[in-house]
Amino acid sequence: MQTLYRRLLQLMPRLGLRVTDLGPGTAVVSRRGGRVRTPLGPGADLLTRDDGRYAVTGAGKDTWVVLRDKPGTAPGPWESVRLGDTGARLLLGERAAADERKFQMAAAEYLCTQHVTAMLDLYGVNCVIDVGANHGQYAKRLRRLGYTGRIASFEPTAEAFARLSKAAEHDPEWQVHHCGLGREDTTADIHVGWNTMNSLLPASDYGRGRYQRFHTTRTEQIRIRRLDGVLEEALDGLAEPRPFLKMDTQGYDLEVFAGGGERIADFVGLQSEVAVLRLYEGSPAMSEAIAAYENGGFEITGMYPVTREATTGRVVEFDCVMMRAKAAPGAD
Repeated sequence: MQTLYRRLLQLMPRLGLRVTDLGPGTAVVSRRGGRVRTPLGPGADLLTRDDGRYAVTGAGKDTWVVLRDKPGTAPGPWESVRLGDTGARLLLGERAAADERKFQMAAAEYLCTQHVTAMLDLYGVNCVIDVGANHGQYAKRLRRLGYTGRIASFEPTAEAFARLSKAAEHDPEWQVHHCGLGREDTTADIHVGWNTMNSLLPASDYGRGRYQRFHTTRTEQIRIRRLDGVLEEALDGLAEPRPFLKMDTQGYDLEVFAGGGERIADFVGLQSEVAVLRLYEGSPAMSEAIAAYENGGFEITGMYPVTREATTGRVVEFDCVMMRAKAAPGAD
């Protein structure tokens, strides 16, 4: 196989292609163009084509970063940042380095998803209950990061559920349910037209001041079920269920949690969006939400800012990841 691979690489220049060999089994193939090598520091060089179409950066031993830029634009300048003693380097483009707030938020989202994936693996999670699934963004991210277990997504609004169903149609381990979850089985009106921020709760004065989308709204009647009432269906067929509860319901997470009743004890972990500055009337404060989760046996393993005020630097909401430490493999 390696011999065939090398022959293919040797043939490509004859076809007018340039090959940048990044190591065993890895190469970048492009149309011909001059290259410029710029040292970024120990173990990190920037390799660019003269037309600026791609950049290859050595980020350490056996590690490369490949970036693609818009045609006709220069792929830089870049800032190479060493990440402590990990041996890793972070490559920042000029715009990312200049916009601290956007960069911090993107970095927090990346770290949160990596942390959640690590916790799912550590605790042997085989079913993620995805509440407030919207179009399926969270589930799709889990799949990209390598999670192969079951996902049960719950989305109550018609437009978002249609897109969620489409996203999951070719994934046999991804269930979708057209309902919301809450403290009791009922129907309710949800505010829609707020994109990913649709909520059963009205916007607060602070929320309306922060987001223009909250100034206009319409409502849609939805079905709400209790978590403990849907769990059997979600876990059906799993010999030893180890579920993880993800909640992103725009101020309604504690209601979802309350609907779990005694079945909350079945969960090995959870993820909830907790508010420092409340966007919705009646939503719990961060301290209240975390206290309820701790009373349920969960402990914080990670806190990641979701949104931050540009003018003050204050965090608006955190993604809070909590696990039941007693459920960890090898725990007493």
